[in-house]
Amino acid sequence: MEQSFAVIDREIGEHNFTSQEYAITRRVIHTTADFEFKDLIRFSPGAIASGIAAIRNHVPIITDVGMVKQGIAGLLAQTFGNQLISALEVAQEALPGKTRTETGLLECYRQFPQGIFVIGNAPTALLALCQELASASVLPALVIGAPVGFISVVESKMVLAQTPVNQIRISGRKGGSPVAAAILNALIVLAWELKDKSHGFSPELNK
Repeated sequence: MEQSFAVIDREIGEHNFTSQEYAITRRVIHTTADFEFKDLIRFSPGAIASGIAAIRNHVPIITDVGMVKQGIAGLLAQTFGNQLISALEVAQEALPGKTRTETGLLECYRQFPQGIFVIGNAPTALLALCQELASASVLPALVIGAPVGFISVVESKMVLAQTPVNQIRISGRKGGSPVAAAILNALIVLAWELKDKSHGFSPELNK
């Protein structure tokens, strides 16, 4: 991983990321081998700080699908151990006019409105969440919006951009479960770096 990061550092070129933004962007590029994400990733003001604080305070983390959950679970178990929930696993059946993922995500939002929501697959679920946020009294600590594909993907990200929630999103059609997981994993590492590391443990080395 360190060697790969060194290659990225050499090849990424000029950028205006803060150190924390770059740590997240670099992990996404490492996961995808795609430097285009440098121009696609967006951070709202305060999003990283809010996400780190929520992780350290053991706020529940809700993913849209199991693949995102699996991509996060290993590093999270080594570090903060937050409750980790897949919305698709929550919904036994879909509500009328909604997918199972939408149904599960909305149920998770009702239970954990202050949670971290990580969406890498289901644009309809992201749209449903954004509709709830329009009139919400409690906003999530962070929404990671990185669904991939052609149908409703760009639209869902544009709607997310218009909400006041703390957010990290990937503009355009690109994204996916590995990208969403990479963003959250980078935040976990940043959160861990703020802890006392006198015991010498590094989540990077144990991933």
